[in-house]
Amino acid sequence: MSTIDSASQALVPEESRALVLEEFGTLPRLVERPVPAPRTGHTLVRTRAATVAHLDLNILDGQFGILPERPFVPGTQGSGTVLASAVHPEGALVRVRGEGLGLTRDGAWAEHLLVPDNAVEVMPEGTDPVLAAIYFSPVGTAFAAVHPIARVQPGERVLVTGASGAVGALVVQLAARAGAEVIGVVGRPAKLGQVPAPAKPVLAAELCAEVMGGPADVLIDTVGGAVLRDALTLVRPRGRAALLGYTAGRELTLDLADFFLADVTLLPVNMISRGKEVAPDVVRLLPDLASGELSLPHERYGIEELPEAVARLRTGAAVGRVVLDLG
Repeated sequence: MSTIDSASQALVPEESRALVLEEFGTLPRLVERPVPAPRTGHTLVRTRAATVAHLDLNILDGQFGILPERPFVPGTQGSGTVLASAVHPEGALVRVRGEGLGLTRDGAWAEHLLVPDNAVEVMPEGTDPVLAAIYFSPVGTAFAAVHPIARVQPGERVLVTGASGAVGALVVQLAARAGAEVIGVVGRPAKLGQVPAPAKPVLAAELCAEVMGGPADVLIDTVGGAVLRDALTLVRPRGRAALLGYTAGRELTLDLADFFLADVTLLPVNMISRGKEVAPDVVRLLPDLASGELSLPHERYGIEELPEAVARLRTGAAVGRVVLDLG
C-alpha cells in the first residue's frame, strides 16, 4: 500500500483541469484549479474516465432530490489510477462511485479527485479505464432486471424497450443467455441495426402483438413514458414488467379498471437498494465484457467536448453510455 507522504505528492502536478458548475440549468466551465491535497481517510486519484449519465444531467438541471452547494464538480462515477492512499495500492486502476461523489462532494469530471477510501474499488489488472468507469451501473441494472426481479425463464418471450442503449442492449444479451426469445424495441430507424443479436429489432411505432409473434411474458422497459404505456398492453395476463428508466417520460397514467383486468405485475428496479446484492454477479461478468463476449455500447469524448456529449445524451442520439475520456 502507498502512503500519503511527500514522495507521493512530488509526482502530482500543482494544478489540473476540472469542469465546474456555477449555476443549475447551465453547463460547467472548464477551469484550471489546484489539485486536491491528500488527507487521511481519502484516496487521491488521477481520473482516466468519467460517465455522463442522465442522473448527472438531472443534477446539472437542479432536478434531483439531492443537490450540492455550488460551485462544484459534477460526475457521479469514474475510474482512474491511485496517486496517494494509505489503503489502496499506488498506481492501481480503480473505480470510484458512491459516498456522495458528484452529489455532496466534488465528482469525477476533473483530472484529479480526492474521495473517501470507501468510494474506491480496485479493478482487475488490464481493465480498460473506460470500461471500469461505465460497466457497473448498466450491467448491474440489466442483471437485476433479468434475474432477481423479472426472473426470466427459458422459452419466455421478453420485450425490451430502448434495446440499443447501454442498459437495454445488455438486457437483450442477458435475457437471450437465459434462454428467452427477445424482441428489441427502438425509437428510430437508425438504431434498428444497433440492437444486439439474437433479438428481433422492432420500431416502437410499428410494435404490436402480430409483429412480436404473440404477447410478451415479460416486459423490461428502460425508457418509460408513452413507450412504457403502449408496451404494457402487449404483456400477457399474469406477466411481469420490470421498470428501470424514464428518459421518455417520468409519468405513467393507468386506468385502474383496465390495469386490474390486464393483471400485469409492475416491478421497479431500484439499484440504490439492489447494488450490493448484485455486485458479485456483475464482477463475474467483467471478463465477458473485456473479451467482447458481452458488448456494452458507448461513446467517448474529451473533457473539452462535454457540450457535444451532453447534447447527444439529451437528444437521444447517443448510442449506449456516454463517457469522458480523461486519459
